[in-house]
Amino acid sequence: MSIDLDKPRYDQSTYMGRAIHFLQLTNPMNALASDKELDEAKRVVTEFRKTRRMPPGYDEEKLWKTKYLYDSAFHPDTGEKMLLIGRMASQAPMNTIITGGMITFYKTTAATVFWQWVNQTFNAVVNYTNRSGDTPMSSSQLFASYCAACGGALGTALYLNSKVKKMKNPMYARFVPFAAVCGANFINIPMMRSSEILNGTPVFTADGQRVGESKTAAMRGISLVCISRVIMALPGMTLTPLITAYATRRGLFCHYPMAVIPFQLFLVGLCVTFATPLCCAIFPQRAAIDVESLEPELKVNMF
Repeated sequence: MSIDLDKPRYDQSTYMGRAIHFLQLTNPMNALASDKELDEAKRVVTEFRKTRRMPPGYDEEKLWKTKYLYDSAFHPDTGEKMLLIGRMASQAPMNTIITGGMITFYKTTAATVFWQWVNQTFNAVVNYTNRSGDTPMSSSQLFASYCAACGGALGTALYLNSKVKKMKNPMYARFVPFAAVCGANFINIPMMRSSEILNGTPVFTADGQRVGESKTAAMRGISLVCISRVIMALPGMTLTPLITAYATRRGLFCHYPMAVIPFQLFLVGLCVTFATPLCCAIFPQRAAIDVESLEPELKVNMF
């Protein structure tokens, strides 16, 4: 049997291959799977890895579907079943609710504080759930990152809200939540991965030989993660306010003002369902780096 479940099914050297991979991994339907279904998926994947024999009633397509279900719920390092809201499959439904709340209830200070706090609390849960098994985050590191992200998001949002109130165009106020999320990402992600910044991230040769840890590679990788997170939030938090403002000017919500809430939730849900996997696929999970940009001690080990 030529199927290798230890590697992604699709070519990760191409954007299309990575996009299809993440579309299946972040499929919101995976979040609806019962514990019984998840345990069965784990049993099938574990048994196939040991025996290399196709389970009864399975073909290649069903086996890969089961593998993606397994990957969506179990931690890749520890093998433990992850918290439901922290799984990648829960990103779209959870971010739909949270993003919808941030861009709908942005006019009062209380609403701004509440929704930014909810967003950063959810991010902390996701980061904790998907923590590395090799270099797990300490409770103090997680708490410090959470506090810094909350402070950054709230500080940015409240400061910008005070500024946009003086502007004639009310449209600017609709983009404050996006600016706050961007600011929080550039605080939260480096803090959550501070051990990599201080100690470096593993670097390998083309044939898979580990040559050491590089701080340069860590900084580059973390920068790419920050960028992808911002791009991920961009469609739902910018297109939705623009479309909603246009629909409001056209009188779409004159008779039913509360209809703006499900309208925005639908737009946000549509955006995040596709933006999450498509933005995860922008950069390869394992990126190449020029040897000349590495630390001197690593250059020696590369040859």
